[in-house]
Amino acid sequence: MSASDFQAWSYAVQQQMELVLGSVLPQPTHAPQRLHEAMRYAVLGGGKRVRPLLVFAAGEIVDAPAERLQYAAAAVELIHAYSLVHDDMPCMDDDALRRGKPTVHVQYDDATALLVGDALQTLAFDVLASHTLADETRDQLHMLKTLARASGSHGMAGGQAIDLAAVGKQLTLPELEMMHILKTGALIRASVELGSYCGMPMEAPAREKLDRFAKCIGLAFQVVDDILDVEADSATLGKTAGKDAAADKPTYVALLGLKEAKLHAAELRQEALSCLAEFGERGRRLQELADFIVKRTF
Repeated sequence: MSASDFQAWSYAVQQQMELVLGSVLPQPTHAPQRLHEAMRYAVLGGGKRVRPLLVFAAGEIVDAPAERLQYAAAAVELIHAYSLVHDDMPCMDDDALRRGKPTVHVQYDDATALLVGDALQTLAFDVLASHTLADETRDQLHMLKTLARASGSHGMAGGQAIDLAAVGKQLTLPELEMMHILKTGALIRASVELGSYCGMPMEAPAREKLDRFAKCIGLAFQVVDDILDVEADSATLGKTAGKDAAADKPTYVALLGLKEAKLHAAELRQEALSCLAEFGERGRRLQELADFIVKRTF
């Protein structure tokens, strides 16, 4: 299990996803050209593609074919990209930098950014519904429901609403974790679940272990994001560093302190890895992604 092997695998998935996303996004030559151009600007040419990587890694547990995984991964990434476009708008987090380039509302305008997010969200479900991704129709319907719930008021959008309402307030650790289980964790859990439905059937106990892994690693992802917002610079992050503290937003660092936040991330990683024990070698990519998520510097 070498670092170079993981890097080669993740790079291959990232390159594949760039091609797939480029193929499912509307061409900028098709009307309305400005909207389609802005959609491609928002999605292509940047990002770690952590959620698609999780889809592919979970797919290895069930021997899922890559041609299925790539479309499930594209759907998740389109939802993620839409959320970033809307989060960056002046009425939300008001940021000018994303993935090392101007945010969509800066590059284009507010109205275009709003429509880009709307169009990317609906395209995600178009992609998920337009390809055969599971052997059973009921499983593919479950995949659609999973992504819908992870994206809406019981998931990502709900978490963002809590986040906006919590500015300037002191949250308890359970309150902070609930916010991020929804805001960040729901889509990460959906990524793992979608990948696991693209292949062989899984028994309920194994699914529960896999979901527990995803829940822990989703929280760890946010803890590390909060740490990097303090420790890294804007050039490294590809987005504005220090914005959470400047906006007086509740974070793990603000609540626990930097040292304890790092310990919490390490504990979440350890619990996540323990959930993968029964999968053996088939869970290797998920193990590597857990390490990457907690130990990343950007």
